[in-house]
Amino acid sequence: MAEAYIVGAVRTPVGRKQGGLSGVHPADLAAHTLRALVDRTGVDPSAVEDVIMGCVMQFGPQSMDIARTAWLSAGLPEDVAGVTIDRQCGSSQQAVHFAAQGVLSGTQDLVVAAGVESMSVVPMGSHVTTALEKGLPSPFGDGWAERYGRQEISQFRGAELMCEKWDLSREELERFAVESHRRALEAVAEGRFRDQIVPVAGVENDEGPRADTTPEKLATLKTLREGGRITAATSSQISDGSGALLIASERAVREYGLTPRARVVTLTLTGDDPVYMLTAPIPATRKALARAGLSVDDIDVFEVNEAFAPVPLAWLREIGADPERVNPNGGAIALGHPLGATGAILMTKLLHELERTGGWYGLQTMCEGGGQANVTVIERL
Repeated sequence: MAEAYIVGAVRTPVGRKQGGLSGVHPADLAAHTLRALVDRTGVDPSAVEDVIMGCVMQFGPQSMDIARTAWLSAGLPEDVAGVTIDRQCGSSQQAVHFAAQGVLSGTQDLVVAAGVESMSVVPMGSHVTTALEKGLPSPFGDGWAERYGRQEISQFRGAELMCEKWDLSREELERFAVESHRRALEAVAEGRFRDQIVPVAGVENDEGPRADTTPEKLATLKTLREGGRITAATSSQISDGSGALLIASERAVREYGLTPRARVVTLTLTGDDPVYMLTAPIPATRKALARAGLSVDDIDVFEVNEAFAPVPLAWLREIGADPERVNPNGGAIALGHPLGATGAILMTKLLHELERTGGWYGLQTMCEGGGQANVTVIERL
């Protein structure tokens, strides 16, 4: 049976909005990561068969197939192709899936899975608002309206709907946010991210974690929606960043003298209610565990993207995982969520945490626009 191995995983620091990475062109940001991946693995870049890169706002400086632009900007061989994909927040986790599937199918041996997003340069939703300003239709046509009605579809509404469905209080959300920052700050202080981060533009550490985060301070913030429970502090941070992984077959490992660091165990996708939008990680995790023949107790580390605090909190209630194993080094509330890059960044964090702690199995999942979720299970080698 064919296997797909992760042989390299690197990321940039995650920069705050208009922070230290905001002056770097997105293609150059991704190029920096790609070059580091090649250098650290020692792979012959001409042997790479495709570069699959997640990016959500494929607009302006992130348009024109940034995967190809970034590879060439890194000074890497012209004969390697690249493709840019959009599965919303899960775009670069999907890049990992596509790369692994190419290897598992036997049609490819070496594939780069990557992601990039500069939300400082290309604001979230700018491609949609620009189209609307030009008089173009919204992304939701008549067929959608017939099925779901002319109601608001947004991640912010979805987060509030989750709070209502799972009866999550504002205080519970804020306790979770404070803990995310505490864990992230502890990880930074102990140097847990040092080996996975490629410094860029003078930035060496993630810029998001805040030492002054307290329940008392968060309680003073306004909610994002009148009468709601979600605030900016219980939402993921707007950020800039990039991540990249190298996926290899057994043949490539032998031929190029690569060292497998993890084996891809299973790859699953699930859709759920697109109005709630953020709930799909729950059924997706159940599906992935069943397919892998594993129980929740078999997983040593979980990365559940903190798009909003109710996402991992509802997931925890339904899945029953040990909270200490979930986002042990903090999540997007503290560290940031550069949309199309986050999937690759989380997988890089997951792999390094398994190596640091000696754990065997890791599971990553993310909520995504349209009510979708990817789940990837890996086994450390």
